[in-house]
Amino acid sequence: MGGIIWVIIVGFVAGIIARLLSPGPNNPSGFILTTVLGIVGAFLATFIGQAIGHYGPEQGAGFITATIGALVVLFIWNRLVAVRVIPDLGNK
Repeated sequence: MGGIIWVIIVGFVAGIIARLLSPGPNNPSGFILTTVLGIVGAFLATFIGQAIGHYGPEQGAGFITATIGALVVLFIWNRLVAVRVIPDLGNK
């Protein structure tokens, strides 16, 4: 249980850092979407890290790998907005 809470906390910080590193018009806006972006990125980094044997079963991603995971999720988000699979919430 502590591992999941750690991933959520790290993911939140990673989401904020990813938003700062990748500014652009297609960024998900708002506190909730930034938090979700970071948490999904942290879980992605944790899953991949555990799959390749970098992390043990009870370990989560660190700040750097969670930020990289959040940047990957942000890139995918931007591509989905660019091809109009999901609507751009910033331009209403």
